[in-house]
Amino acid sequence: MRMNTKTVGEVLVDLLEANGVEVVFGIPGVHTVELYRGLAASRIRHITPRHEQGAGFMADGYARVSGKPGVALVITGPGLTNTITAMAQARQDSVPMLVISGVNKRDSLGHGRGLLHELPDQQGMMKTLALYSHTLLNPADLPLVVERAFAVLLSGRPGPVHIEIPTDVMAKPIETGSFPAAVATRPRADAETLQRAAILCTNASRPVILAGGGAVTAQEEIRDLAERIGAPVVTTVNARGMFAGHPLRVPASPSLKAVRRLLSDADLVVAFGTEFGPTDYDINADAGFPRLKTLIRVDIDAAQLARTPQSGLSIFSSAKTAAAGMLGFLEGHKAISEGASRAEAARKAAWKELTPKMQTEIGVIDAIWRTLPKAIIVGDSTQAVYAGNYYCDAPRARSWFNAATGYGALGYAPPAAVGAALAEPDAPIICLVGDGGLQFSLSEIGSAADAGARVIFLVWNNDGYQEIENYMVDAGITPEGVKPSAPDFIAIGTAYGVPSERLADVKDLPAALERAAERGGPSLVEIHQAKTAGATA
Repeated sequence: MRMNTKTVGEVLVDLLEANGVEVVFGIPGVHTVELYRGLAASRIRHITPRHEQGAGFMADGYARVSGKPGVALVITGPGLTNTITAMAQARQDSVPMLVISGVNKRDSLGHGRGLLHELPDQQGMMKTLALYSHTLLNPADLPLVVERAFAVLLSGRPGPVHIEIPTDVMAKPIETGSFPAAVATRPRADAETLQRAAILCTNASRPVILAGGGAVTAQEEIRDLAERIGAPVVTTVNARGMFAGHPLRVPASPSLKAVRRLLSDADLVVAFGTEFGPTDYDINADAGFPRLKTLIRVDIDAAQLARTPQSGLSIFSSAKTAAAGMLGFLEGHKAISEGASRAEAARKAAWKELTPKMQTEIGVIDAIWRTLPKAIIVGDSTQAVYAGNYYCDAPRARSWFNAATGYGALGYAPPAAVGAALAEPDAPIICLVGDGGLQFSLSEIGSAADAGARVIFLVWNNDGYQEIENYMVDAGITPEGVKPSAPDFIAIGTAYGVPSERLADVKDLPAALERAAERGGPSLVEIHQAKTAGATA
């Protein structure tokens, strides 16, 4: 019987399709062209960024909106090292990302012969960052390696995984066939543990729920649990919008004193899918997060359960199965707590705690959603985003995310917004970015234009790194290095063929957003703190 064969590159495309991949982000090079064989004839769309870091951030934005792994395809050496920043952001924020790279031919690995794009130990470097990294030395192992990569992405705490394929392996023939999709195997707590958690809930008179990014897929189950026990739900940045409009929602940072008082007063806190990281829980670096009286901690990552704060009960499970299991033991339970009134008091107190400047900036964010209710706001590290991370009443889950948490990479938002637009083409994507951050990835405006991505680049221009300048002044340091000159963003956008305008008044923002949304492709709108009236309080 004659065996049907394809090259490793062609089978790789088949395997990606079998695992539901619809888009890959990458820049082809001499060291990856064989991985592109068959890609043009597949159902997979290829998007070309202007930099491999952009490929990683596009994969990140795509994954956050779609809930599926984002895929980046990059060359050996510099292509991969350029992607590392995006992988680090994905690792910190638990975003599923598959990075496929080339590596030099097998007999050269570890010899240091000075080959093009050579690193001393490329996979050794990636093992320090990726959840899983594999060098494909045997071409026939490709199906098993890809299956394991997707199983890792889908089964535990998400993050980046990496497969590298030597250049002399890419064109090798291997047997083809029917490839099943990888199967996710998520941890599930035992009934006794869930019953103990339910008993703690029934005995609590002032419960509070904390929902992190790992809880987004459990929105319905956590909502039902919160209603059953009368618990206000505090959402971290990556969970904002989970309880949009719900009377139990507290869309404010646990770094605020008002939210900390709510948690300190609670006789039970149930935390779903949150690592208690300082970019959510200690933004001001004041070490003021309270000691919780009784904590139930639910996490899909066993290592997280072993970290502080220590819990009275740890549940190794996905948020969805744990919340559903707890509900099964709470049939007929009626809440003792006046959760809605406690949540409303926390919301009002948290809002009053914000400075007038932050309230003005959050007002701009609210104006975006009033004008474009289906909008998804993808943020960079910029002042308006910092304000929104303190308090942002997003209209639904996955409609607010940014790089000002976790790893905190500048230049994230422009490429991530392109990825988000490809994941949700019917929603206008707002790239909320500062003049400093935009210059990290300015050329990705061209990628948005090429892809026809429905991205509105909303540039918050304060003529430099204003947040850092303020920090230096507050610390008694003479500001230095915080005034990089910005180009004329209107001219830059126009040069890429992107309709662009600067607002004379913040009040003009709704009309500008409506015009941009109607166009379908990318647009650019600039708010300048000195040239746009109402930009600051």
